[in-house]
Amino acid sequence: MLPRPPEADRQPLPDLLHRALFKAVSLLPPRSQAVLLRRYFNWWHRSPDPWRLRTDDYEQHKYATTLRLLPARPYHRIIDVGCSEGVFTHMLATRYPDAEVTGVDVSERALDRARARPARERLTFTCADLISYTPPGAFDLVFCAETLYYLGRGERLRLASARLTELVAPGGLLTLVHPLARGRTPLHLHQRHDADSAPRRDRDPPAVLRDRPPGRARGEMTIVGPGPCP
Repeated sequence: MLPRPPEADRQPLPDLLHRALFKAVSLLPPRSQAVLLRRYFNWWHRSPDPWRLRTDDYEQHKYATTLRLLPARPYHRIIDVGCSEGVFTHMLATRYPDAEVTGVDVSERALDRARARPARERLTFTCADLISYTPPGAFDLVFCAETLYYLGRGERLRLASARLTELVAPGGLLTLVHPLARGRTPLHLHQRHDADSAPRRDRDPPAVLRDRPPGRARGEMTIVGPGPCP
């Protein structure tokens, strides 16, 4: 095996500072971490759509690619964890009009805007953090996009991974969509997500779908999930 070039592991300084900040926050008790994250994201959402999720080419490419790569089968209960202002959540509700769709986020400001948009009757939004969220029942399609790195590293990330897998109904699909820095493998991402509860790598090998979005030369979008049911 050829050695990996040193530049493959280099990350820009802002990314390193970003990761260090949220790693430090993850050392707090879960409730305190949730309070700080809520304040942080409410501050960001003092203006509408701070990350331009409705208009940015990368975001639109990410949404379209995610929907395109989903296995074609019925979904009855869908959840979007870390939904922000509900841009992708509304897309899901349009794509699957017969499904019960739930968007979850820690920012009430973001959810106020999500609720203000015209929506289908079976689309709801809930203000909660992933660690403490206890929905009434599991989901057969679970999304978590560009959210896990806000929860830090180590034990807190493992706890978040366990909570995500608990949301998945038997035979359901968990879809993680995150930028993947060069030099990091999809298996590494899935190992980071792996928890003691299903889906496990030894029982349900992940379907890893890689796509390089426009304008993001430093990374790739990687979707990891247990794949279609037989």
